Amino acid sequence: MESTLEVLHAEALKLSATDRARLIDRLIASLGADPEVDEAWAAEVALRLAAVDDGSATWLPGPETLEKLKAEFR
Repeated sequence: MESTLEVLHAEALKLSATDRARLIDRLIASLGADPEVDEAWAAEVALRLAAVDDGSATWLPGPETLEKLKAEFR
C-alpha cells in the first residue's frame, strides 16, 4: 500500500510545471519562514548584485569550476 506522501507526490507530478511551482511556493511558505533569515538573505543578494553591477565580482567559468569542485569532493 502506498503512503500518503507517495500518493501526493504522484498526483503532484500530474500537474503542469507552473502549477507544481505554485504548489512548491505554497508548501515552502507553510513552513513559516524566519523574518531575520529572510532579511539576511535579502541583504546578501543585494551585496552580490551590487558587486556584479559595479564590476567587482569575480566571474568563474562554469564547466571548469564545476569540475574542480567535483574533484575536490571525490
